[in-house]
Amino acid sequence: MKWVNAMKNTAATLLRQKQSHEKITMLTAYDYTTAHIIDECGVNSILIGDSLGMVMLGYENTLPVTMEDMIHHTAAVSRGAKNAFIVADMPFMSYQTSVYDAVVNAGRLVKEGGAHAVKLEGGAAVCEQIKAIVDSSIPVVAHLGLTPQSVNAFGGFKVQGKGYDRAKQILEDALKIQDAGACAVVLECVPAELAKLITEKLTIPTIGIGAGADCDGQVLVYQDMLGLTAGHVPKFAKRFAEVGALMREGITAYISETQSGTFPAQEHTYALEDGVIERLREEE
Repeated sequence: MKWVNAMKNTAATLLRQKQSHEKITMLTAYDYTTAHIIDECGVNSILIGDSLGMVMLGYENTLPVTMEDMIHHTAAVSRGAKNAFIVADMPFMSYQTSVYDAVVNAGRLVKEGGAHAVKLEGGAAVCEQIKAIVDSSIPVVAHLGLTPQSVNAFGGFKVQGKGYDRAKQILEDALKIQDAGACAVVLECVPAELAKLITEKLTIPTIGIGAGADCDGQVLVYQDMLGLTAGHVPKFAKRFAEVGALMREGITAYISETQSGTFPAQEHTYALEDGVIERLREEE
C-alpha cells in the first residue's frame, strides 16, 4: 500500500475545504498505534471522543469519562498523528460548571494532551464557554443534535430535530455557536435535510455523523466502521472492513499453533554461537 503524502491539517485548512467543496474526513482514535495508522492514510482530523468511555473502557455511556481519561488518551493520539487536526472531547461536567472551568480544562487538553482543538456539546447554553475558550486561543468544535452527554435528558440515544420546534432550535443553536467563535460543528443524528440546511447557512464546516451526505465532512467511530464493535451498531455506521473477524481468525490460529507446538517455528528463534551449549553442559 502506498501511504498518502499528507499535509498538516488545521482549523484553517478545514475551512478552506468547505469553501472549495472538498469533503472533510474525520475518524476517532484513542491510542498511539491506531492514530499512527489513521494519520498515515491521510485523514484530515482525528477525534479523541469521550466515546472512549464505551469502546475503550466498557462504560454504558460517556458520562463517567474524566479529564484524566481524556488527557491520557489524547496524549497517546497526539504522539501518533503528525498531520491530522487533533480534536479532543471535553468530558461531562468539565465545562458545564463554569466558564472558568471550561477554559482551564480546555487548556489542559492542549497543554497536557497535545490537542489542537477541543469539542464540547450544546448550543446557546454553552456559547459563553465557547467564546471564552476561543478568546484563549484554543479552537472549539461544537456538537449539536444527539449530544451523548445529554442521554439522560433525552431519555436515550434518539434522533433529534424531526419536528419543527426542535429543528428550529438546532438551526438557531448552530448560528449562535458560529457567532460565539466555533471553528466547526458536529451534527449527530439529525435528519439529512436539516443538516443540509444548516450546512448551507453556516460559514464554518459541518461534520456529520448520521446526518446525511450534504454535510461538509463525516466522522465515524473507528471501531464501528472496521467491524470491531460488539452488539448494536448504529444505523449510520457503515462497516468498511471486518477487522474484528480477521482478529478472531488470527487469535484462534495463534492459540491452535501454540497448543500444537508448531509455533514458534525455527524461523522465530535465535541461535547460540557454535560450541556454547556444549560448554554449558560440560560445566553442569
